[in-house]
Amino acid sequence: MLRPIQEIFRPEDYPDLVLGLSTPDDAAVWRLDDTTALVLTTDFFTPVVDDPYEYGSIAAANALSDLYAMGATPFLALNIAAVPVDLDPEVVQEILRGGADKVRQAGAVIAGGHTVQDKEPKYGLVAAGMVALESLMSKGGARPGDGLVLTKPLGTGVTTTALKRGKAQPEHVAEAVQWMQSLNREASQVALRHGVRGATDVTGFGLLGHAWEMAQASGVGLELHAPDIPLLSGALGYAEAGNYPGGSVDNHAYFGPNVEFEAGIPLPWQMLLFDAQTSGGLLLSVAPDDLEPLLSSLRAVGKEGWQIGWVAAGRGIRVSRAPVRPD
Repeated sequence: MLRPIQEIFRPEDYPDLVLGLSTPDDAAVWRLDDTTALVLTTDFFTPVVDDPYEYGSIAAANALSDLYAMGATPFLALNIAAVPVDLDPEVVQEILRGGADKVRQAGAVIAGGHTVQDKEPKYGLVAAGMVALESLMSKGGARPGDGLVLTKPLGTGVTTTALKRGKAQPEHVAEAVQWMQSLNREASQVALRHGVRGATDVTGFGLLGHAWEMAQASGVGLELHAPDIPLLSGALGYAEAGNYPGGSVDNHAYFGPNVEFEAGIPLPWQMLLFDAQTSGGLLLSVAPDDLEPLLSSLRAVGKEGWQIGWVAAGRGIRVSRAPVRPD
């Protein structure tokens, strides 16, 4: 679908476009001068939780995450909203308030936006940030020998699907909401301090979909150790009960041929690695000497990080039951 746009906007015609349609990165990057770039993204979606304030907060955190994945600092945002004509105005106000509070927490400002009528609510942001060109993180920055670090557990897709079906435990929903509302700001800042150049955020394509994009952009292979990949409480049970969102099924069909699973990894576990995430964590490619210092720095700022594998020479993704470190 994007091919006509790619044929119209050729990269060679726009020398200040650092990253655009020719790469699978999380945001567009435009060079402002020799040292600084503007990073621009947009994201919006239908409600994933029942509480309108939480929904607005999660949607804003999810949009801002694209900037953090590039190492950018957000400074400006615009609302994007679709509103049913019969929706209580107070509900709309709470959605917008949730988004506004999250943008303010990020140190940015909402300066406008656009609203249309629609049958189902939708909310998100256009978000802009600044980054030093020498610090820019991208999906093409992974190198063989790097450790792979994930900064949020997986399972928001199966948990919110179970919620929609009336099968989710309240404590599991509360845990998922807490993680989805959490900004990736500190994780991005820590990554920059430790010289990380390979990064992406884990959202709709799931861990394996976004990991595949990173592997392709960097020209490398990835070795993942399934037992080290963190999951939300209850996520495995929801997966075993078949609470897969449609996006996870699509991810499995599209990205599955590029992934080799070691024998003995159950299908629900495999599907969780394809689980379509909302406001997921960052996947960071970290130089070996910086791996333990980075994990310590995350803990020092009250954030989590899990080493889930390694970057290897070659192509494709291999998921094992035992840790595999490249020679």
